[in-house]
Amino acid sequence: QFFVFCHGLLQLSQLLVSSYLKSSISTIEKRYGLSSQTSGLLASFNEVGNTLLIVFISYFGSRVHRPRFIGCGAILVSLAGFLMSLPHFITGPYEYDQSVASMFSNTTDLCQPGLQGNLSDGSCTPHAASENHEVLLVMFIAQVLLGVGGVPIQPFGISYIDDFASERNSPLYLGILFSFTVIGPGVAFMLGSAMLRFYVDIDKVTQDEVQLTNKDPRWVGAWWLGFLVAASLVALSAVPYFFFPQEMPKEGRWKGQDFPVVLLRNLRHPVYLLVVLAQVNLSAMVAGLATFMAKFLERQFSLTASLANMVIGAVNIPGAMVGIVVGGAILKRFQMSLRQCSAMCVLGMFLCLLLAFPLLFLGCPTQKVAGVTYSESSEFGHHAMECNLQCNCPEKAYNPICGSNAIEYTSPCSAGCRAVDINAENSVLNYTNCSCISGNGLEGFAKPGTCGTGCSHLFLPFVVLSCLAGILASTSHTPSFMLILRSIQPEDKSFAVGIQFMLLRVLAWMPGPVLYGSAIDTTCILWEKKCDRKAACRYYDNNLFRQRYLGLQFFFEVGAF
Repeated sequence: QFFVFCHGLLQLSQLLVSSYLKSSISTIEKRYGLSSQTSGLLASFNEVGNTLLIVFISYFGSRVHRPRFIGCGAILVSLAGFLMSLPHFITGPYEYDQSVASMFSNTTDLCQPGLQGNLSDGSCTPHAASENHEVLLVMFIAQVLLGVGGVPIQPFGISYIDDFASERNSPLYLGILFSFTVIGPGVAFMLGSAMLRFYVDIDKVTQDEVQLTNKDPRWVGAWWLGFLVAASLVALSAVPYFFFPQEMPKEGRWKGQDFPVVLLRNLRHPVYLLVVLAQVNLSAMVAGLATFMAKFLERQFSLTASLANMVIGAVNIPGAMVGIVVGGAILKRFQMSLRQCSAMCVLGMFLCLLLAFPLLFLGCPTQKVAGVTYSESSEFGHHAMECNLQCNCPEKAYNPICGSNAIEYTSPCSAGCRAVDINAENSVLNYTNCSCISGNGLEGFAKPGTCGTGCSHLFLPFVVLSCLAGILASTSHTPSFMLILRSIQPEDKSFAVGIQFMLLRVLAWMPGPVLYGSAIDTTCILWEKKCDRKAACRYYDNNLFRQRYLGLQFFFEVGAF
């Protein structure tokens, strides 16, 4: 029982490390200028190290000192967690365009006629370019280590418990473990929600030097803090494993067999193959959902990163847990046959489809952004961008403001604003004398920050529907596992589960986030430029983003059905 407790704790903290990345992915994109395709690849890269080793590990599992192996794996995972936060410490402070001179920048992004190119476009030193490669390299290495370290943890832990627990208690213990595993991502998103409220350079600059609030589109939260917390937890959970015995008093164990023979025997089994394919579809959906759902909520409903994580950690993930528990309870209560199990899976997925379809229509277009989604020339007769010609704005300035005409501008300069009102703490109250914002023949003013999408009224129905759809989809989790475990030969059981996990990794968890990330990238309408390469996306076409992101999700749900 102590082993089960330790293992639950370890799996929880291991999942904290791997899921925390997903909660801070939009922040890391913004901080280091990554496209969603790159961040998707990064998020799924831990599966690479994992997949290469998992089959052999589950095959040789019974011959080694399992607890010690688990302990070593955990230490690797903890190292990977610390490595993930390293980029924060090897790069300089986060820089952003601003209107009020401060200690690390005496430039301003206001309109200053007559001054040639005031904001430097020269931020592209060879050092800046190589620094970015170093950051990516460190993170990819950390992800591979995370995958490799995670290999022995799950299969060895499960087989160790199954070997030495009595037949009667084993399902209970595995159920406890499983619930820990499901809580993990929820805790990770809550941790993300807490950490992203702090400013990224909390350790490098003092609070009053930071002119951003966490609602500002330029805000970057302290993404690295969560990795330190999670990695320390893993290190703590690893300690007891070095003190467990190699074997406990036990019942029977399975005999070694021919590797290829078992593989073929299972893959030729139609029920096994179909159920695994359905699970591949569901897993691909979950992979995309977990990686980019927070980013989607941020863009579609103009939420802060912290709030988006809170919603996922407190609503969506617990919903999925409820679904898994309810599915298991129905199975136990009605002692279902295999045919009833499959009927239950089909029914759950069908209802999920009915609820997920309306989600495609719950949203609204990107706000009007001058020169990006909208050009004024059509309405006012005079050419839109003539109003800021004398300002000599640098192309890449990014400090969004919302004009009194409800149109967003990418920077005060592009709106032709020549003056700024600030309060005692040096933060901007509003911009005035803006030649591009005309209202009743007067020069308009603007407030700092984005105008937002104006979608907040759809946020609640969206969350409720997506949570219900998630509950329904996850009721099929336990019955689909039962279909696999009861339809194959008992002595192949642990091997079949190993193969199943490997297929899920190769076909769903690895390509899933990359596929979703690429789809999201196709909907970008304004890229940040760093050293003449595309960096992070500034603005998406929200309708396309929603249709492609949720459309992919719907596609996989239909596939599973």
